[in-house]
Amino acid sequence: MSTLTHRYFKALVSGTIAGITTTLAQFACAKAEQVSAVAPLNAVSHIVWGDQAAGQNKPSLKYTGTGLLLNQGATVFWASLYERWFGSDAEAGEVGKAMMGGVAVAGLAYLTDYHLIPKRLTPGFEKRLSGRSLAAVFTAMALSLPLRGLGQGSRR
Repeated sequence: MSTLTHRYFKALVSGTIAGITTTLAQFACAKAEQVSAVAPLNAVSHIVWGDQAAGQNKPSLKYTGTGLLLNQGATVFWASLYERWFGSDAEAGEVGKAMMGGVAVAGLAYLTDYHLIPKRLTPGFEKRLSGRSLAAVFTAMALSLPLRGLGQGSRR
């Protein structure tokens, strides 16, 4: 496997872990806030379907499927940065550096998503979840980004 292909594979694995973790965090936060479990994920699809996506409470291929794909794409993108900057720290078992890297990348994701890009491209969670729940979702991302590398490093 070429170095570039290997790097993409690592980002895909880390991004998938982060995608699953952030989706589960969204579900848990929605339940805690007495919102439909899929509502925050449906709201992500506002990028494609417009603001009506944020009002959708039922699972559907159109809104939930699109939200899942967009969330997964975003987490793989952020994981690619994590892997480039901090993946070797995680693989070397540098837990502190790996975790701080997760915090740095999740913080950059939050800054980008809510302060730098147009509102139409925000994740959409904010349309259905409180600020406290947004913090939980980004914390889930921060904690999950290092898992691939830390898990791989422990097998050496």
